Amino acid sequence: MNSKVTRLALLPLAIIAIGAASGCGEAGGGGEAGDGSSLTIYSGRDEEYVGPLIERFKQQNPGSEVEVRYGDSAELAATIREEGEKTPAGVFFSQDAGALGALQEAKLLKELPSSILDRVPSAFRSAQGDWVGTSGRVRVLGYDSRALAPSELPKSVFDLTEPRWKGKVGWAPANASFQSFVTAMRLSEGEAKTKEWLEQMKANGTRSYEKNGIIRDAIADGEIEVGLINHYYILEAIKEGEADGDTYPVKLHFFPDGDVGTLINVAGVGIPEASKQQKAAEQFASFLLADPQQRYFAKETGEYPLVKGIAQDPSLPPLSSIKQPQLDLSDLSDLQGTQELLQETGVL
Repeated sequence: MNSKVTRLALLPLAIIAIGAASGCGEAGGGGEAGDGSSLTIYSGRDEEYVGPLIERFKQQNPGSEVEVRYGDSAELAATIREEGEKTPAGVFFSQDAGALGALQEAKLLKELPSSILDRVPSAFRSAQGDWVGTSGRVRVLGYDSRALAPSELPKSVFDLTEPRWKGKVGWAPANASFQSFVTAMRLSEGEAKTKEWLEQMKANGTRSYEKNGIIRDAIADGEIEVGLINHYYILEAIKEGEADGDTYPVKLHFFPDGDVGTLINVAGVGIPEASKQQKAAEQFASFLLADPQQRYFAKETGEYPLVKGIAQDPSLPPLSSIKQPQLDLSDLSDLQGTQELLQETGVL
């Protein structure tokens, strides 16, 4: 893309207000820079997945007061921008790199110390040092192994527009992970090719669902044959006892050769420039990158740990083996432009 749309400022104030009101009520702003006595976490990650980790952090820091405000990552990022110097947010725990990139572009994040940044490979942290990834997820094609052999699967996400897949594909256009993937497609393949793909997918009868998990279940129920989802939803179903890994019918297909359909995105943390809780915020970032928490992501959420030496789920291919399009994850911040394109093509 030849130019960038101004990020976050484009979000309507109504959405910002929703983001500010979401989560666990009014968050406190106590604590001065460096005192470590309190921490307000703005979390775009669901409490279901990270609540146990935050409780563990509280237990390890019994003298600190920790409050959490849960919400959508993009809305929370917009809230931080709207609140400006008055934000009570000590740290922003984002579901994806795009929301962190938006705050970085607006120069609203502090530079993190090298002791935190160096725990994670350069591909999964800010090139400017403003945010760091804490766990990884991969966009994949979930497929019905009862109906399809691996040799029948498409080599590229762009192949899903072929007549063979008419009415047999699921996607979740309103989902943040899907929109980040479309943003990556716009960056790597261009606006025109992305628009054409969206229009052809829609014309090919691609079925829309609210969430990734619902797509996974639709595949398991035989409603569709394939769906665009995050990899860990399959592991989640197996963990919850739907079936063991051998008998559960929904399998993972990783598009080869750096195809944008297999995008690696990350959850991550950044410290707002206006944060008055920098010491505690850095402690929280370090905590998330410590070995026990990285093992938690691998075992409990099915995500990829990003710290060297931590074992991933053995059923997954190594993260290093998954080729990627040449993208800076911070550039996934133009969610507004993606939403406009989805609306223009009638997908959203």
